[in-house]
Amino acid sequence: MDTKEKKNARMTDTIGIMMTIAGGCLWGLSAACGQYLFDVKGATAKWMVPIRLILAGSLMVLYFIIREKKEAFRIWKKKRDAIDVVIYGLAGLMLCQFTYYYTIELSNAGTATVLQYISPVLIMILVCIGEKRVPKVMEVVALVLAVLGIFLIATHGDITHLAISKEALAIGLFSAWTVVVYNMQPRRLMLYYPTPYLLGWGMVIGGIVLAFAFKPWQYSVNIDGGVILAFAAIIFLGTISSFSLYMQGVKLIGPGRASLYCCVEPIAATLICAVWLKEPFAAIDIVGFGCIIATILILGFLDLKKSA
Repeated sequence: MDTKEKKNARMTDTIGIMMTIAGGCLWGLSAACGQYLFDVKGATAKWMVPIRLILAGSLMVLYFIIREKKEAFRIWKKKRDAIDVVIYGLAGLMLCQFTYYYTIELSNAGTATVLQYISPVLIMILVCIGEKRVPKVMEVVALVLAVLGIFLIATHGDITHLAISKEALAIGLFSAWTVVVYNMQPRRLMLYYPTPYLLGWGMVIGGIVLAFAFKPWQYSVNIDGGVILAFAAIIFLGTISSFSLYMQGVKLIGPGRASLYCCVEPIAATLICAVWLKEPFAAIDIVGFGCIIATILILGFLDLKKSA
């Protein structure tokens, strides 16, 4: 590789890293905007999430309709694909988004994001079960750190007292399980369809079902400039832009490295909430966050080593 090729490779690498970090930061901003709607504007996850899914999903599907016309509906022509995308939309996207934002409503954006980030540990456990093997030493270390992080966030070190509500902890941990479904269930579909295409249809399906379940039109929310700006940030920055940046980063630097740099998301969510919404965090919360982020880094480096 000559000097020019090395320079281009470094440039590509730098751009990929920056895109991945930007995507993670925008996801963190989306979480903070959700907390703003809940804490300041009196909105609820049952009102916000269905509307968010339908609007964001419809925009993404509309993009494919404009670009591909009738081919935008090709996933509905095969029964198995149609069933799979419905399962993805309901068991993956719908539950993932609702439980995540509901955890934010019950606690805060930083805690909800960190709890959801234990999903790599759950995937690791499922892989070990599937491969019928015991976890490796570093996988055990990652598991211990994850459990320690959850313990510190939930109890602040006092086993007789919960620092967050039992409901927030339960929903937050369930949210991590939904991320496992969100990541693993659509793998067959991803062989035949672009990921943004699946994301768009999945959001529309999940949003419609949630709308019928929670009837967001019955909620009384004062729609003012702050609500509109927060919603726009969640849809355009925290959904469409963040996902596009992250996926482009994955193409440039690979999924293993991208997952490592994306660890900036819980950090971004925590910092934005602390500065913007004056959300207080105890020192032991930060230690708990650090344990879970360390878990993700360990598992990410193991994936990189395995794929090298």
